[in-house]
Amino acid sequence: MLDQFLELTAAYPFAQVVIVILATFVLEDAATVITAIQVNLHTLSPITALIALYIGIVTGDVGLYGLGYLAARWKPAQRWVNTAQMENQKVWLSKNLFWVVFVSRFIPGTRLPLYTASGFFNAGLPVFTAATFLATLIWTTALFALSLHVGGFILDHLGAWRWAGLAGFVLVIFFMGRLIARAQKQKT
Repeated sequence: MLDQFLELTAAYPFAQVVIVILATFVLEDAATVITAIQVNLHTLSPITALIALYIGIVTGDVGLYGLGYLAARWKPAQRWVNTAQMENQKVWLSKNLFWVVFVSRFIPGTRLPLYTASGFFNAGLPVFTAATFLATLIWTTALFALSLHVGGFILDHLGAWRWAGLAGFVLVIFFMGRLIARAQKQKT
């Protein structure tokens, strides 16, 4: 569906940027792969695609931080918090915030709890934003480059089956993330 919207708006780069940003709020990795495919199909420029992906992903991450921040101020949530433990966790997270946030970008399943906890503990929005931005530059650029390469190969060699191949590629990326997250849970 994302690919259809991007094709329809090929003459409107601003609309494409908005569509890609909104798509990252749903599934970041799938949006990255599909956006790279659209670059291969020449319906979106590489620079526009990457800028939209960066903006969408970082905005979504800051939004998770904001949700955690708001939850800390919500009266019903405050009843469940052990204030003594919370202070220790806040101090630790604040000291290690950059690296915790940076590394979590590369470990599936860790972002939601860590990003909302960062906001809940008000651990430092500027450091949080810098870490998520730098990690996004690395991770998203790498996934985008891989998707350009693999997507180009699929588009060039699978003919009528190219959309099935592309859907399979998106599913592989999605399920690999879930498998890694599940393996991480079993380790801990």
